[in-house]
Amino acid sequence: MTLTSPTRTITASAPITEATPVVPKRRRRPLVAVGTAAKRSIAIVAFLLLWEYAPRLGWVDPTFLSPFSEVIKAWWGLATSGELWTNVQASLTRSLSGFAIAIVVAVPVGLLIAWYRHVEEVFSPLFAIFLNTAAVALLPVFTLVLGIGETSKIAIIAYAGFWPVLYNTIGGAKNVDPLLIRSARSFDIGSLALFRKVILPAALPTIFTGIRLAGAASILVLITTEFVGAKAGLGYLISSSQFNFQIPQMYAGILTVATIGVAFNYLLVAIERRFSRWRPAN
Repeated sequence: MTLTSPTRTITASAPITEATPVVPKRRRRPLVAVGTAAKRSIAIVAFLLLWEYAPRLGWVDPTFLSPFSEVIKAWWGLATSGELWTNVQASLTRSLSGFAIAIVVAVPVGLLIAWYRHVEEVFSPLFAIFLNTAAVALLPVFTLVLGIGETSKIAIIAYAGFWPVLYNTIGGAKNVDPLLIRSARSFDIGSLALFRKVILPAALPTIFTGIRLAGAASILVLITTEFVGAKAGLGYLISSSQFNFQIPQMYAGILTVATIGVAFNYLLVAIERRFSRWRPAN
């Protein structure tokens, strides 16, 4: 059909149809999100209520287990006086320094061992010995060799975090799908590009599992090292409060350690999601 106008001729070769409407993606309903958050909070709320009322009802001796409200008051007193933040700063400096050293050293070493099988065959028996030796058991050795200062504390934290990162890096690099490697090699990709574009992204989730384990280990070992020869830090705060029988302050220090550990884990999970956006969401 041809339509004629004074200025131009328009030819209609097909009937005009309406555009298909775009259906917006469904967003998560607010009530569902609130319900999920409530379910996840039930156990924590029940634990805090038990902590509050067990000493008050005489189920446990309040001399050794302070009610949760008294612990919060002690925490607030430490925070307003500045004592808490001084100890938190000292602990975070040690923990993050050792944690960073562990990652910087363990990831390249793990990739190197996974790539060269002969290196793994030579060093795997020695690594197995160190892996099964608790870092806390070596605390006297680190203290004797490096002294009781910051160097020994950071070194043993790095030692504790090194092994989870190393073994997860080796496992992640070795378990990359061979089909991905063969496909990449078919495009004549060099070894460095293969590592950077194929092996490392595929191994990244497993490596981050090791990093999260190292983060937990760094905080655990940190508190143990601060029990001995430290003049500041959360471990020092906990031990000194115990010796001075300041029980609410002791639990305030323990609560701070737990909060930092949970926050650190969530931070690592967020970083992992940032660098693993190619993975399907769970």
